[in-house]
Amino acid sequence: MIIGVPQEVKNNEFRVGLTPGNVSGLCKQGHSVLLQRGAGEQIGLSDESYRIAGATLVNSAAEVFHKAEMIVKVKEPQSQECAMLREDQILFTYLHLAPDPKQTKALLDSGATCIAYETVTSIHGALPLLAPMSEVAGRMSIQAAATHLEKTNGGLGVLMAGVPGVSAAKIVILGGGVVGRNALQMAVGMGADVCIFDRDIERLRQIDLLYGNRVRTFYSDHLLIEQEVSEADVVIGAVLLPGAAAPQLVKRETVKKMKAGAVVVDVAIDQGGCFETSKPTTHADPTFVLDGVVHYCVANMPGAVARTSTFALTNATYPFVEALANRGVMKALSIDLHLRNGLNVHKGFLTSQPVAQAQKLDFVLAEEFFAA
Repeated sequence: MIIGVPQEVKNNEFRVGLTPGNVSGLCKQGHSVLLQRGAGEQIGLSDESYRIAGATLVNSAAEVFHKAEMIVKVKEPQSQECAMLREDQILFTYLHLAPDPKQTKALLDSGATCIAYETVTSIHGALPLLAPMSEVAGRMSIQAAATHLEKTNGGLGVLMAGVPGVSAAKIVILGGGVVGRNALQMAVGMGADVCIFDRDIERLRQIDLLYGNRVRTFYSDHLLIEQEVSEADVVIGAVLLPGAAAPQLVKRETVKKMKAGAVVVDVAIDQGGCFETSKPTTHADPTFVLDGVVHYCVANMPGAVARTSTFALTNATYPFVEALANRGVMKALSIDLHLRNGLNVHKGFLTSQPVAQAQKLDFVLAEEFFAA
């Protein structure tokens, strides 16, 4: 199979879909890899390292899209990339379609087979291709919050850990999944005063056993969330419904009750965000202030630590790239339920129920095309 890796074009996105090690593995199995020149240069993965691994270097994304049978990316295709997709092509990348009707239409119009990293599942029901970036984003959320709490960055002027005689920052984490637990780890490590909300009692028990009285755990309840958020210095939005739009747990009325200079970090912004006041931002312009509250809503947070993120992501995605290349899309999706769960669009049909519900569209079960 001919596998194409274009350079990412989203604002300040420096990750790359395959590493030289991945390329070497694919080429040794008889596949060809087309890499756009410069795709990994910004994170220390030189064109020469890819050439030595067996990749063919090309000058433009257009050439990659024109020749490749499968496109492997990191972020959702931008409009110019969607326009280059074709019916006989596989797209394997993050998509986050639920809050993005424009991208959904473009992918449907392309006729391509589009598999989303974020909805591929595992035997235990986890999301193995979302998890590594959720780990990165969860840890980064506390770094971002600490930075923007500083008065010089528009915040209240609070030190996360406090000092003897002065209280630590109060942090509220909404969601105890991968993002939330990684944010929690960092927040506790920095000495903050932390509470976490979730609807999974067993998960809250595990957090309690691990952290004891260093963390307050709450079952998600609207009134409790409103009370804790209104008193917080930092709120981390870490709620995920796989493939679906994120629930808006914090309404604008609650944000208005927060302290001036408090910080909101909405890690769920890729799926629409869990604050009513959120809107996507970029690394070039990461925050905005609304009702006195600093909002950090960068939609590709792990892109800021792009080298770490690239290796963490490709460690997880490579076996699936290999399966698609070795077996072909029909066989790979027919025999692997978990990879098939990643299918969002196929030949003009939407195959994701959560996306269909979010956008009020019709959908077709993937099994209708890829029967086991």
